[in-house]
Amino acid sequence: MSALVLGNRLKEHRARCGLTQAQLAAQVGVTRKTINTVENRVFTPSTLLALKLAKTLDTSVEEVFFLADQSPE
Repeated sequence: MSALVLGNRLKEHRARCGLTQAQLAAQVGVTRKTINTVENRVFTPSTLLALKLAKTLDTSVEEVFFLADQSPE
């Protein structure tokens, strides 16, 4: 049985807005490394950070974050 994991399209939305990781981080009040770890699915953002990211990227949380199947290894 596969598990659900949090997927994201953060990098795509950030690129669409023409922002670097550092620029997006500054706008939402976190470090560039935090943005990097979210994009690479190493760190799951808090609800507050997810909402800030979506608002800054002028989209909905559901457009940036989604549930994805992770097949067993």
